[in-house]
Amino acid sequence: MNITASRHYYETQLTLTEDPLTCAARLADSGLYESYVVYENGGNWSYAGGVRAELTLDRDGARLAQEGLPEVVLPWMDQPLRLVSELLDRIEVPYWRAYGWAAFELSYAKDGVREHAGDGRLMHLVVPRAEVRFGAGHALLRAADQAALDALVETVAAPAPETRGRPRPLDVYATDGTHYREAVRRAVDEINAGELHKVILSRVVEVPGEVDLTGTYVAGRRGNNPARSFMLNLGGTEAIGFSPEIVVQVSEEGRVVSQPLAGTRALTPDALVNESLRADLFGSPKEVYEHAISVKTGADELLDVCVEGSVEVPEFMAVRERGSVQHLASRVAGKLAPGREAWDAFGAVFPAVTASGVPKEAAYDSIRRHETEPRGLYSGAVLTVDHTGAMDAALVLRSAYRKDGRTWLRAGAGIVGHSTPDREFEETCEKLDSVARYLVPAGAEAAR
Repeated sequence: MNITASRHYYETQLTLTEDPLTCAARLADSGLYESYVVYENGGNWSYAGGVRAELTLDRDGARLAQEGLPEVVLPWMDQPLRLVSELLDRIEVPYWRAYGWAAFELSYAKDGVREHAGDGRLMHLVVPRAEVRFGAGHALLRAADQAALDALVETVAAPAPETRGRPRPLDVYATDGTHYREAVRRAVDEINAGELHKVILSRVVEVPGEVDLTGTYVAGRRGNNPARSFMLNLGGTEAIGFSPEIVVQVSEEGRVVSQPLAGTRALTPDALVNESLRADLFGSPKEVYEHAISVKTGADELLDVCVEGSVEVPEFMAVRERGSVQHLASRVAGKLAPGREAWDAFGAVFPAVTASGVPKEAAYDSIRRHETEPRGLYSGAVLTVDHTGAMDAALVLRSAYRKDGRTWLRAGAGIVGHSTPDREFEETCEKLDSVARYLVPAGAEAAR
């Protein structure tokens, strides 16, 4: 083991003898840090523990706190994401990567209007005290001091823990859908009256008893094949999730990719049934229309921040299998225009059109009228952003949430003029099953 020290981090590399999922879960459960984020991006995993620099955004402005430095506060402005970008430029940790989340309600306020922003945090990012980046058969470990690095090494090299509890599935089909069906009916009437083209309406399902979120993440990740996955405990918000799509990905070179998924059918253990459902998906005017307008909106959103002529749709209406469902999937891509950065791309596409609607402003109004509570993290983003300007933002769906002793699930469906309340309720159940079938009870609950 070769240890090197940089001005701000101590680093080392270890050979891995187990899969990153198991190791990341052990780090999260280790108690080394109360705050942590686990993020999986295309087979690359990261664990970020503790807080070295912390950036938060709310309706009053943005704040940056760094070790040994005075807090910096920037008051609210009409382009709040510029506040985020400016404060990130002031981080004095070299080669930093920030991890965190953005609430759906940021979408109401990203152009400066705070009327519907709420009183909670809109964004929370941290540069960690300790970080593990998992590669093929090895791991890079970084920590703020030697003692922290030694503790990180000990935890990563520790034997695998005992087998976790077995999942106890929650029957989401048996949950009450009366309010949701009525909301769908009203939304269809609004769409057919010309008020909007599409809206995603969601419903909340409470989870009874205590849940082992880490155990649920491990079981759910092994049973799902997400585009991204995550587990976090940050700022009083806990969540695990298996994201079916990205909001946006921006490379160091300025390549921008968005990935709208819209159009859904169940995914079953029977290959012949899945083939029939896939054929029905492609043959459904409702599902194809819902997907097509989502792709069109996603492409239009990139036009203002990308080089003229660079926006394209390199993949259109493929099928992606995501846990308990299969989706129509496309990719929209472009090249950032000179003077533009990752936060411009994020602001252009956030929130994902597949979690809001078309046009977005009308969809926001419909969501606020018909949903029973603010969304918070649901349909927002969990993201990483690097000192290089690279960004990766996952859409927060297929997730479990815990806060103030409450645990819940949430899922939605895309409503268009041909939607029916019963089918949209069924679609939310199909999506909820991506998590509901993997819920692992916590210690005492598991014993009972």
